[in-house]
Amino acid sequence: MLIQFPSIAALIRLRKTLFLFLLVTAASLVGCARLRHEQTEMVYVSARKAYLRDRVAAVSNRTGEVQNGDALVVLEHGRRFMRVRTPKNETGWIQEQMVIDAKTHDAFDELASAHKDDPPAATATLRDDLYMHITPGRDTDRFYLLAGESKVQLLQRASVTKTPTPGAVPAPAKPATAAPGAKSGATAAPAAKPELPPAYEDWWLARDSQGHIGWLLGGRVDVDVPDAIAVYGEGQRFIGTWPISTINDPGSDAPNHEVPQYIALMAPNKSGLSFDFDQVRVFTWSKGHHRYETGFRLKPIQGFLPVKVYTTETKQGTVPAFSFQIASNDDVTTDPATGIVRPAAPRTVEYAVIDTMVKRIGADTAPIPIKRDPTQAKKPAAKKR
Repeated sequence: MLIQFPSIAALIRLRKTLFLFLLVTAASLVGCARLRHEQTEMVYVSARKAYLRDRVAAVSNRTGEVQNGDALVVLEHGRRFMRVRTPKNETGWIQEQMVIDAKTHDAFDELASAHKDDPPAATATLRDDLYMHITPGRDTDRFYLLAGESKVQLLQRASVTKTPTPGAVPAPAKPATAAPGAKSGATAAPAAKPELPPAYEDWWLARDSQGHIGWLLGGRVDVDVPDAIAVYGEGQRFIGTWPISTINDPGSDAPNHEVPQYIALMAPNKSGLSFDFDQVRVFTWSKGHHRYETGFRLKPIQGFLPVKVYTTETKQGTVPAFSFQIASNDDVTTDPATGIVRPAAPRTVEYAVIDTMVKRIGADTAPIPIKRDPTQAKKPAAKKR
């Protein structure tokens, strides 16, 4: 029996056909994978905790549990609900208000990346559970929920208009009176309706222990202040405290008798100020009285963060030093997106701490202007006897 083999030309055509088939198949697989990847929608849990349900109904069964920050894959959209899948491959329905979309999640990542190297202005403790917001404001997008008593690093301060309290009523206006010389029985024109003055609240851009960054409501965080100097607040609020040196006092109760000395920034106890602080104090330790004393005080000024603590070389050797910013004039700028206030022409002033003495150093030795809070009422002049 004679076996007829295909010709060389036929083999070449067969090989080309097989190659084209494999090429088209591979392209189809890549296109399908890319299409599936593009169609994957992600959301992230913003609630403290939530349960997945097997259906949207008054009576339903739990199919899973998710926590704040969990990433979920969206499988189906409903009315005010969506069906999702967890990393544990649990599926179920969840309310839309309990999650944020990928765009908001990416915005938080971008915020953390932009400020990951920012030096902390102070450390603080949360009074209770508190959400991180993407921008200052109670109605802005929020995501990470921090537990009460958590420690955070404060980076920048901002002030925004406070949302009016529902039901707030302006102060009653004085009754209208007739103008002088008007006829008896004439009534005066009705007084204009009083308006509530704008109220402000402070927010802090903060970093938590996991590196998450967001804005926290300033009224619910407490700046960490050593108890030994907290009693010297005099009605002011502390913006931050930093240890700058230590003094050896055998009569003290400090560990190894090494007592820290501090620089502290303080400000009036109000929000919406056009500066970060208006007072700088250095608390030095008295060996004779075994207590803290004010070794240096500068107020009132228009000061701005950040504060830097470092060491410098002097005739007495290497000594601790610190610096901060002040405004050259009354011209300050406010970021419309965040409410951060910054001086248009900042000056950096520096001081060195030599033992218990504070001395001005650095290139800028010009006088520091006194800047009082314009909203603060002046004290009445003392009556002459």
